[in-house]
This record gives sequence, C-alpha cells and structure tokens, in this order.
Amino acid sequence: MGFVELFLIAVGLSMDAFAVSICKGLSMPKMKWKNAILAGVYFGGFQALMPAIGYLLGSQFENVIVNVDHWIAFVLLAIIGINMIREALGEGESLDDSFDVKTMLLLAVATSIDALAVGVTFAFLRVNIVTAVIFIGCTTFVFGVAGIKIGNVFGSRFRAKAQIAGGVILILIGLKILLEHLGILG
Repeated sequence: MGFVELFLIAVGLSMDAFAVSICKGLSMPKMKWKNAILAGVYFGGFQALMPAIGYLLGSQFENVIVNVDHWIAFVLLAIIGINMIREALGEGESLDDSFDVKTMLLLAVATSIDALAVGVTFAFLRVNIVTAVIFIGCTTFVFGVAGIKIGNVFGSRFRAKAQIAGGVILILIGLKILLEHLGILG
C-alpha cells in the first residue's frame, strides 16, 4: 500500500471524528483551544489504537484466509463506507458541549470502530502497521482540532458532507484493492 492510499484511508477514517468535532465545536459558545486539542488527542489516539488492535487480530488469522483477503478488505471497507454515508443522511447528533472523560471516551471509541476493521485488512495487505497507525492518528488529530474550530466558526452545514466524503473514499479504496487483486488494475 502506497502513501496515497494510506493518506486516503487516514482521511476517510478521520471523517467520523471530524464530523463529531464539528458538532462539538457547534456546541461551544466560545472557542477553547484546550478543548480542541483534547478532542484531537482522544480521536487521534483511538484512531491509532484501533487499527493496531485490528492488525494484531488479523495477523492471527492470516494463514486461514489469505486467499480471500482482498474480498474481506473490499467488503469491510464498503460496509464501513456505506454506514458512514447512511449515518450522514440520517438524523443529526444532539449538540453537547461536555468534554469530560466519559463523553470523550465514548465518542472516541464510537468514531474509531471502523478503524478496527481497517486494521484487520492491514494485516492481510502486509501494511507497515507502525507507520500506518502513526499516520492515521496524526491525521485524525489534525481533523479533530480543525473540526472543533470549523464547527465553532461555520456551523453544521459541513457535517454530513464530511461523513459522505469519508464513506465514499473508503468504498473507493476497497474497490481499488479488490480490482488490483483480481488483476483488473495494474
């Protein structure tokens, strides 16, 4: 997997956190950089941790399913992408300006579950997991901080669009992986 694919996966995975960060920014009467950085740390940290866990789990089963790994990657990324799009088109989240540990922990876990599945696919694709998790974590950190600021400044009109874009990116990457393994793409 090249840098471009890894970057697109990192951006795609960070869209849930970005959308939630925008909502958190909307809920803040006044922008607080401390809260923006806190959100970035929570979201980035969990987006880095979950693929590492998924990679470890996927590595345990690699020998069993190596012949269908490209199908697994495609299906997992497509499901994740479709769910992101479905959520974006559904009802919006309620605005809550709390940045306490319980709230942020729940949001960070909820927005990083898809990263666990991506980590499983990384094991099958033999991705350098250290580079991948650092890159995904840092990208999500930036999107989390930016989301707080954007939400506070611009409002909620970008939330759904960000989730849709993230979902489409993940679906396209899954399709690319499948087509490459089937020999359709070089």
